[in-house]
Amino acid sequence: MNKRNYTCPYIKFLSWAAVLLWMALIFNLSSQVAEQSNQLSTGIKEVIVKTVEKVAPKAEFDIDDFNHILRKNAHFFAYLVLGILVLNALKTCGVTGYPSIALALGICILYAMSDEVHQLFVPGRGGQVKDVIIDSAGASVGVGVYWVVDRLVKGR
Repeated sequence: MNKRNYTCPYIKFLSWAAVLLWMALIFNLSSQVAEQSNQLSTGIKEVIVKTVEKVAPKAEFDIDDFNHILRKNAHFFAYLVLGILVLNALKTCGVTGYPSIALALGICILYAMSDEVHQLFVPGRGGQVKDVIIDSAGASVGVGVYWVVDRLVKGR
């Protein structure tokens, strides 16, 4: 028995487990009521602002705009990671090439849409089409990065 074939079911399981855990994290963050979500963003913002003040004490920026940018970047980053994880999991199942890219993007975009619908039922939160677009852009970049890195590694 080939060692690769022996470990393949475990790799598949771990790959899909990573996808599901990441989706659960996104769901959990989306389940936070508006006040709780804002507290998390504010805490992260304060850490970043203090760091920037130490590195560039004369830097000036609008804190309110920064908070909005931070929240939208969190959407982008979360789905960038999801795109990478989904494409990797598909690859472990033998789905490759353009079909894997289309399927990975489809899964991520559908999850982004379901996440925004979910937020309609969370107090103080709401679903936004622009967040689905940001999430989709993040997933697209994640899938693209994975695809490029995979091609570079295979080229060696």
